[in-house]
Amino acid sequence: MTAVKQYLFEDSRPFASCHASTLVALADGSILAAWFGGTDEGESDVDIWCSRRMDGHWSAPERIAGEPGIAHWNPVLFQGDNGILYLYYKVGHTIPRWYTRVIESRDEGASWGEPYALVEGDEGGRGPVRNKPIISQNGTWLAPASLESEVWDAFVDISRDQGQSWTMSEIVPLNREGLRGKGVIQPAMWESEAGQIHMLLRSTAGSIYRSDSADTGATWSEAYATDLPNNNSGIDLVKLGEGKLALVHNPISDSRLRTPLVVSLSEDDGATWREWFVLENEPGEYSYPAIIKRDGKLLITYTWKRERIVFWEIDCR
Repeated sequence: MTAVKQYLFEDSRPFASCHASTLVALADGSILAAWFGGTDEGESDVDIWCSRRMDGHWSAPERIAGEPGIAHWNPVLFQGDNGILYLYYKVGHTIPRWYTRVIESRDEGASWGEPYALVEGDEGGRGPVRNKPIISQNGTWLAPASLESEVWDAFVDISRDQGQSWTMSEIVPLNREGLRGKGVIQPAMWESEAGQIHMLLRSTAGSIYRSDSADTGATWSEAYATDLPNNNSGIDLVKLGEGKLALVHNPISDSRLRTPLVVSLSEDDGATWREWFVLENEPGEYSYPAIIKRDGKLLITYTWKRERIVFWEIDCR
């Protein structure tokens, strides 16, 4: 197995803090990554930045979205099946009242259009909250979404017209009796068979939760705890093949820690998991991973101590 680790940028960078990366593999062989960066998370100077990997090298960070005086959060890159590259991101002074903006590129991220609202009048965050949408076998776009207010809830935003309009699924049912903390957010999804959609969820309860849908994401089973620990931090996964998944996560229950960070594999559609590759195990914050696959390789980015974004390319054949 071969593995390559890179930093997208070193200590010389145009922002003090960075977090919440996303990535997409493009047809020209390049990889585009984006994240939010500024003085600190939630500050009014935080914008969306990006970098491109071509021929093994990352370009200098470039600001691609920003509105003066208001914080930007959680970019999500998504290649539609309509030839358009999308960047979804949140804008707002506080998370409970943030809203979702979208910019589009028709030249693989070389240039971007003007931002527009994903859903007019949105408050609380429609569309993908942190992880990438998936396209179901019948062509439906499913965006993993959540609401973060007094309680935390997850849902899916559904588009049957390639992103032109969106409809909320039902809220994922959750039994809060005895539940520690606010709930579940930030789904990571996959489709096992046509119409059979599944999600793993970040939770405040010390473990990753799961919910399942038999109707392409319209309704969901009551969320239930898995055997996977969770430190109330982001996770992401990608489907590798029939029944086979790769999950990036912090395999701990202590919410005060965001190390280690590992890749775990499942060969039974998420019923059981085994730890496969350790990305980080030293003290520090290693969090909010994003994962995709291309040509038999896993491509991963994540936050490194809020100072850098790390990229891994790992052969998984």
